[in-house]
Amino acid sequence: MAIDTSPASAPPSPSASSASSASSTSSASSSVPADAGGMSGREKLILLVLCAAQFIVALDFSILNVALPVLGADLGMGQADLQWAVTAFALPSGGFLLLFGRIADLHGRRRLFLSGLALFAVASVLATLAWNPAVFLAGRALQGLGAAVIVPTGMSLLTTTFTEGPRRERALGISGTLLSLGFTIGMVLGGVMTDSLGWRSTMGLLAVAGVAILAVAPGLLTESRHPGRPRIDVPGAVTVTGGLLALIYALSTAAQRGFGGVDVLGTLVAGVGLLVAFVVVESRAAEPLVSLPMLRRRSVAWGNLAGLVTFSMMSTVVFLLTLYLQEVLELSAFRTGLVFGFQGVFAAVAGLTAPRVIARIGARNTLVAGLAVQAVFTAALLGIGLGSGGAWLAMAASTLACVGHLWAIVSYGVTATSGLPDGEQGLATGLVTSSQQIGITVGIPLLSAVASARVSALRDGGSSFEAATLGGVRLGLGVDAVVVAVV
Repeated sequence: MAIDTSPASAPPSPSASSASSASSTSSASSSVPADAGGMSGREKLILLVLCAAQFIVALDFSILNVALPVLGADLGMGQADLQWAVTAFALPSGGFLLLFGRIADLHGRRRLFLSGLALFAVASVLATLAWNPAVFLAGRALQGLGAAVIVPTGMSLLTTTFTEGPRRERALGISGTLLSLGFTIGMVLGGVMTDSLGWRSTMGLLAVAGVAILAVAPGLLTESRHPGRPRIDVPGAVTVTGGLLALIYALSTAAQRGFGGVDVLGTLVAGVGLLVAFVVVESRAAEPLVSLPMLRRRSVAWGNLAGLVTFSMMSTVVFLLTLYLQEVLELSAFRTGLVFGFQGVFAAVAGLTAPRVIARIGARNTLVAGLAVQAVFTAALLGIGLGSGGAWLAMAASTLACVGHLWAIVSYGVTATSGLPDGEQGLATGLVTSSQQIGITVGIPLLSAVASARVSALRDGGSSFEAATLGGVRLGLGVDAVVVAVV
C-alpha cells in the first residue's frame, strides 16, 4: 500500500543606513532607539498581529490532514483526489511568494498584507461553505494565494519594524516558534475539531481568525515601501513563479503515483528549466526581481539553504511519524495529536530561548548546532519498531529533534536578513519565507515517494502491511537524517 501524502549576524552594509532613512518604515521602529533591548507596548501588539497571521497560515498546512477522509466522504471526493485538498493550497502559496514579496517592497507592505488577510478570510469562508469539490478546491487555492501574500509581507513588516540586533532576534524567535507550532498544533486541532464539530469547523476557525486579525491590524501597522519606484521584472516573475508551480506539482503528484508518469516527468523538467531560465533572466535584467549579488552573499545563501532543509525535513518527520503511529501502532487521531502536542510545548520553549543562544554563540554557530541536534535525534527515530514502546521513542526523539529545528529556524531567519537595507527586506524575507513554504511543500511528497517505493517492495516480498509500512517509514527517516547532517 502506497503512502498517501494527503491526509552570528552579519554587520550592516553601508547602504543599509541610508536606505533605512529613505524608506518609510513603521513609526514603531523609530520610536525606540536601535540598541534598545526591550519592546514598547505598541511594538508588542504589532508583533502579536504579524505572528498571528503567520500562525494561521502554518495552521492551514496541517489542520486538514486528519480530516481528509471525512471531508472526502462528505463532498464526494475519491481517495485519489484527496491530495488536491493539500496541493491546491500548496501550489499558489509556494509559487507566488517571491513575486508578492517584491510587489510589497515597491507598492506598500501594509496595503498588500491587509489585502492578503482579506483574501485568506474570504477564501476560508468559501471552503467552509463548500457544497461540492470544485468550490472547496477553489477556496483552498485562494487560501494559498492569500498565504503567498501574507507570509512575505508579514515578515518584511517585522524586519523593518524591529531594528537589527537583539530586538529583531527576539521577534524572529517568537515568529519562528509560532510558525512551527502552527504546523504541529494543526495536527491536534484537526483531530479534535473534526471528531467534535465536523471538518467544516477547521476551515471556519481559519476564517474567524483571519477576520479578527484584519480588524485590529489597520490601526497598528503603518505603510512602508521601497523609496524608489522600480518596475516589476515581468520575465523574472513569470519564470520563477512558473518554475515553482511546476516543481511543486511534480513532487506532489509523484508522491501519489511515482516519478514514472508523463505529466510528472514533464512538469519536473519544465520546472527545472524555468528556474534555470530565471537565473539567466535575472543576470541580465536592469531591475531584477531577485538580486543575484544578494544571493551571492554567504549569509543569504547559507541561511536560505539551511531554512529549506530544516523545514522540509522536520515536516517530513511529523508526517512519517503520523503514519507510523496511526497505521503501524493503530493509535487514534486524537492520541497521535497528543504526541505532537507534547512536542509543541518543548518547541515553544526552544524558540523563545533561541535568541539567548544566538547572543551567546552567534547566529551561524546556533544554526549549525540546531541542524546537528535535528539530524542526531531524527536518526534516533530509526529505533522505532512494532512494539508499543515505539510511541515513547517517537515522542522523545522527535521532541528533541524539534528543539534543534527551532534553533535552526530562528538563527537562519536572523542570518538571511542581516546586513541588508530596508529596501531589500521584502525580497530577503520573500526568500526566507519561500524556503519555509517550499520546504514544507516539497519535503513530504519527496520523501514520501521514497518511503512508498520501499513499502511496495516489502509488500511484494511478502511482508505484512505493518512491517512494510514500518520499513518505508524507517527509510524515509534515514534519508531525512542524512540530508540534515550533510547540510
